[in-house]
Amino acid sequence: GKLFRWPDLQHPAELKPLCECQSFGVADGPTVCCNPYHFSRLCGPESPPPPYSRLSPNDEQKPLDLSDSTLSYTETEATNSPNVTPGDFSDASTSPDAVKRSHWCNVAYWEHRTRVGRLYTVYEQSVSIFYDLPQGNGFCLGQLNLENRSETVRRTRSKIGYGILLSKEPDGVWAYNRSEHPIFVNSPTLDIPSCRTLIVRKVMPGYSIKVFDYDRSCLLQHAAELDYADGPYDPNSVRISFAKGWGPCYSRQFITSCPCWLEILLSNNR
Repeated sequence: GKLFRWPDLQHPAELKPLCECQSFGVADGPTVCCNPYHFSRLCGPESPPPPYSRLSPNDEQKPLDLSDSTLSYTETEATNSPNVTPGDFSDASTSPDAVKRSHWCNVAYWEHRTRVGRLYTVYEQSVSIFYDLPQGNGFCLGQLNLENRSETVRRTRSKIGYGILLSKEPDGVWAYNRSEHPIFVNSPTLDIPSCRTLIVRKVMPGYSIKVFDYDRSCLLQHAAELDYADGPYDPNSVRISFAKGWGPCYSRQFITSCPCWLEILLSNNR
């Protein structure tokens, strides 16, 4: 990793294996993957060291075996696609095993205050959210049509590229920035309890961040019930903006001012 991707890398604990790697979750296997592009860097000191490092020996933190999980579906909203006809797609993913398992999140794509396309339901353990079809299988944002897009939205859409990899893992939900531009993240479990200032984390290309912590969420929901938090509050919602930040440190105070952003609506099925 230090030789091919990150010259400033200091310790293996700064890295996290990606769930798409065939070695992910395989304990005591005969081989160990050393492909630097099968890893990401951890964003921020609050992220725990990866389970394979000597700093984190607890077996309970080992990743789930996802050997039977593949990104085998593609959301294509446009009806003029040469490979898709109206009625060939729906809100849910079309994985053959999708009907046998419950979904763990829905993804909504927004441009400023307008939701574009349908809710994308995720059943598999991971989903790739990207701009153009050659860039992966999963939720293709480039296929979502909207009339009279502003130039700002068009420029931002062109920066989405390979987008993000969103994965559900035993310790929470992770987002890996696969694009060439930063993403910006806010969620209840990234905020500081009782803090009035909105916390938006900037995640650079090649980095991963745990956007949602299940255990922390349970504690925060209990505290919110006791304190009666002000205003609308969704304890299971994660917001991710492409290329443009928002909040106290930016000119955009609200995420609805961002040109292109995602709303991750997590289900109660852990």
